Amino acid sequence: MSDIRSLVRGCGAYLPSRALSNSELAQSVDTSDEWIVERTGIRQRHIAAEGEMTSDLACMAAGRALEAAGIDAGDIDLIVLATSTPDQTFPATATVVQARLGIRQGAAFDVQAVCSGFIYALAVADNFVKAGQAKRALVIGAETFSRILDWEDRGTCVLFGDGAGALVLEAAKSNGAAANRGVLSTHLHADGRHHDALYVDGGPSSTRTTGYLRMNGREVFRHAVTNLARVVDETLDANGLTAADIDWLVPHQANKRIIDSTARKLGLSSDKIVLTVDRHGNTSAASVPLALSEAVGDGRIQEGDLVLMEAMGGGFTWGAALARW
Repeated sequence: MSDIRSLVRGCGAYLPSRALSNSELAQSVDTSDEWIVERTGIRQRHIAAEGEMTSDLACMAAGRALEAAGIDAGDIDLIVLATSTPDQTFPATATVVQARLGIRQGAAFDVQAVCSGFIYALAVADNFVKAGQAKRALVIGAETFSRILDWEDRGTCVLFGDGAGALVLEAAKSNGAAANRGVLSTHLHADGRHHDALYVDGGPSSTRTTGYLRMNGREVFRHAVTNLARVVDETLDANGLTAADIDWLVPHQANKRIIDSTARKLGLSSDKIVLTVDRHGNTSAASVPLALSEAVGDGRIQEGDLVLMEAMGGGFTWGAALARW
């Protein structure tokens, strides 16, 4: 086992300036504020401006994470960016961020696991750090889902928003500065049989054009509650802990009903859950780091707190990560 652990040095977030309320949406699609809130808990979501790309959001969040960490961009030797809405088919949006931050060394690449993307990216970066292949890593989740929504489909367009979140990892000896702190474990899963429950109908090797997001909400909900509770149990068991030991659960912000159902399965009280879905909507790979950054920024998450992150996304993919702040 490696004697190196990934310490979380800082978090950052960015939301586009335009906030689209449920009432505004109801003017263009057959829905209402009451209908959306009752089924999802969402009251508004942020929408990227015309010409504002995923890399723009990612750079803003990354810059704020670096500032919070007190680390210069030039000290970063790995960027792992989770997104399902890259600027282009290629190159990786992570390389765009790398260039704009002025980083000239190390590796930069994207990870695509839809809403689980940030957990996947965190696991990848953590393993690079533990293997001694990176000393300081930027892990970013950034999305412009508004660009792949069918704005006439009330079953999907009311759910999603745009945003970005990031954190900085730094290698430290687990018997020194990182004793009992840092990323303790990550747990990833996928079951590709469920492709048709959540997907985008298009892509460069099929239609050559990007289509719209399509979702079987009932099927996603059923699998989400089961899979998320199961991976949380797996994480706790791997670390010899119980749900009562968790200080904060930072879940993927897809739907308040999914979050509440998962919490009930785990026996977690609502005051231990970081909830931002009402103001952000589902920002896919950005949702966990956005919520994390908010809870760190407002002082809820303190040094020494045990923080559990979890998410499930299209594919299906799902996973969890446990960190001692």
